[in-house]
Amino acid sequence: MTAVTHVNEPQYEVVWPLGKPAYAARAPNERVADLSSKVIGETWDYLFRGEEWFPILREELSKRYPGIQFVTYDTFGNLHGLNQRELVAKVPALLKEHKVDAVISGIGA
Repeated sequence: MTAVTHVNEPQYEVVWPLGKPAYAARAPNERVADLSSKVIGETWDYLFRGEEWFPILREELSKRYPGIQFVTYDTFGNLHGLNQRELVAKVPALLKEHKVDAVISGIGA
């Protein structure tokens, strides 16, 4: 079957709707087997009640894992908005500086 085109009809190039990958895939890091005596970082975009549920998570995790410590979300700043790229770029250095073993990442819905 041939497509019928009209002289004044616009033509468009076809594009793949999913786009190209933005980064190379890699295997995930190993899970932390036991959170006892580990340092947990909290990152958040300051949306959807993180100020309520992060304290609850801290309390409950502290009951289960002796010696657990937290680097709270305010250390990392609001990872959403005008300064997002700048703040996100600083996260790896902050994780290293605070010797963070694992991260709870809170993203508002």
